[in-house]
Amino acid sequence: MASEPQQQASPGGEPVLSGPGQDSEFLTTNQGAPVSDTDHSLKAGERGPTLLQDHHLREKIMHFDHERIPERVVHARGAGAHGSFISYGNASELCRADFLKPGKQTRVFVRFSTVVGSRGSMDTARDTRGFATKFYTEEGIFDLVGNNIPVFFIQDGIKFPDLVHAAKPHPDTEIPQAQSAHDTFWDFVSLHTPAQAHVMWQMSDRAIPRSLRMMEGFGVHTFRMVNEAGKASLVKFHWKPKLGVHSLAWEESQLAAGADPDFHRRDLAEAIDAGAYPEWELGVQIFPDDGSGVFEGIDLLDPTKFVPEELAPVQPLGKMVLDRNPENYFAQTEQVAFHPGHLVPGIDISDDPLLQARLFSYLDTQLTRLGGPNFAQIPINSPDSPVNDMFRDGFHQHRVPKGIAPYKPNSLDGGCPYMSQVLSGQQPPLDFPQPVASGKKVRSEPASFSDHYSQARLFYISLSAVERAHVQQAYSFELGKCNDTAIRQRQVECLAKIDTQLAAGVAQALGLPAPAAVQLDDPVASPALSQIGKAWPVDGRKVGVVFNSGNHQHVPAIAQALAERGMSPLLVSASGGEVAPDLPIDRTYLTARSIEFDALVLVGPLPPAPDAAVALDAKAGALGAGGVPIDPRVALLVAEAYRHNKAIITLDGLSDGLLQAVGLEDDAPGIALVELSAVAESAEQLLSTHRAWERFPVAE
Repeated sequence: MASEPQQQASPGGEPVLSGPGQDSEFLTTNQGAPVSDTDHSLKAGERGPTLLQDHHLREKIMHFDHERIPERVVHARGAGAHGSFISYGNASELCRADFLKPGKQTRVFVRFSTVVGSRGSMDTARDTRGFATKFYTEEGIFDLVGNNIPVFFIQDGIKFPDLVHAAKPHPDTEIPQAQSAHDTFWDFVSLHTPAQAHVMWQMSDRAIPRSLRMMEGFGVHTFRMVNEAGKASLVKFHWKPKLGVHSLAWEESQLAAGADPDFHRRDLAEAIDAGAYPEWELGVQIFPDDGSGVFEGIDLLDPTKFVPEELAPVQPLGKMVLDRNPENYFAQTEQVAFHPGHLVPGIDISDDPLLQARLFSYLDTQLTRLGGPNFAQIPINSPDSPVNDMFRDGFHQHRVPKGIAPYKPNSLDGGCPYMSQVLSGQQPPLDFPQPVASGKKVRSEPASFSDHYSQARLFYISLSAVERAHVQQAYSFELGKCNDTAIRQRQVECLAKIDTQLAAGVAQALGLPAPAAVQLDDPVASPALSQIGKAWPVDGRKVGVVFNSGNHQHVPAIAQALAERGMSPLLVSASGGEVAPDLPIDRTYLTARSIEFDALVLVGPLPPAPDAAVALDAKAGALGAGGVPIDPRVALLVAEAYRHNKAIITLDGLSDGLLQAVGLEDDAPGIALVELSAVAESAEQLLSTHRAWERFPVAE
């Protein structure tokens, strides 16, 4: 196994990383020769030409010129974290995998990602999110390569290039970046109607998560688990976040794209640094492996279908905690290579045609991206279990194999390596004796794959009224960005096969005639699909404590009380500095924006600061409603938080008139006027439901 960098103490006592290329106290060349000057090229005299013999210059520039590798075609922009998975030990009747045995703890690395955008795009685009987990088990690597949406756009992997070409920026202008709100995407999905179910999820709040820590994960496909006795069951994987599933408001998403393109990356890294470690439970829905591939009329081999949890509850198998940020983004988050065919004994694939194609694609893509077939030797990809694969040579070969007989059978190396069954009764991961139906070679699909609308309808009617309104807004926005009227009309006609009112609302927003009503079935709603209506922990929630230099005496106590309840206070004042020793001001009125905060605590009064001038900060042009003087940047901060349904807490006797100065009422839902001692309790209570959705009621 290749080693990860180790931490040592520097002469000053600060931890430094030590690993290949960092094991000398002094600067050296790539070949280990000492370097005494890396600021000046070797020249023929102080003002003369640079000499070709300057090997340090040539080596330094050569390496710099080749620092970039091809980015992923999809999932290029990502964020990662290290952690561990602890099994609950309740899977013995289901699966023989060693990492699911009682009390077993397994090292993991997780990479979250957007799908469509380039590596330099924004975090908060409306998009599906990748959720890929690498388990370093004692039986080898297991990669669970999923998304935050349980269905996909296509049913067969042969359509993947078509989907991605349609979703990517237009090839003539390279516009728009990281967005689906354009003609080619909607042209494809309105014609390739198997995509309608996934598109419905993508138009929901699921596609603009508040945080990677508040995002559900799904294996998408159906897999097979096999127990010690050889009995097989079909399963679908789920990751359930401890903090619940929560989303941004659409305006927030757009603001964050400009104000903080690294919004999700930053949130994940800061939460881990603060000790608010993200947690998920891994669970499975279990179905009989009776050869039909169908459960309650739902085709389990169709990746555009999901099974409602009310029909097949998710059975928890263990807990994952992410507790360490990457030491180096490129070495770990960028170079990590996932593959759905990286399996361990007891977990097998199904005949899902999209999954079957992924088994080829994920392996093939690493050859170009990571420079050859030896990518498994990169430390982040290297298993914790022993390896003896008999592979030889190739680009970037780091191992020095012993012996002279890398073939089977052999006698010259004593027959080694032995086959796993001979050693200890182990079974190869992919050798489950699945019956295969005889038939002709065909390019076709089962009749059950032709249902493209029922599950889109099931998802939509299972949402709350607020969430359905957001879906309608999303379709209206995205299609409103399309230039081709025929594409808009065609997609609205698809919506008419999902929900009559939704189609009519989107048509009205686009200035199109409402499609004729279609007789639609009324499936039983799945309440588990809605994000709204429950209470959740508030670990790592960011609370902006807004004050100025004249009223900071209560701020340390407020910050301490919030932190003791697991929230992360961010102190916002007119200017930088410290409120108290080791208690710095995190943001100023100039640098703060409402997107950073889940709630606000206003410690008034908050009169205009000296730099509240448009010439110094354009946000200072925001207008209040009169009354108590308030800095216009604070007024904007509060107004944005209010319309995004966020909690706003004011202090009785200290913040009088602040909300009225912004044109808001003290008794609106999600607004609390409390004593100083009750601030943290109030914030915890209000944040447990994420937003005050009742602030702007939506008709059912």
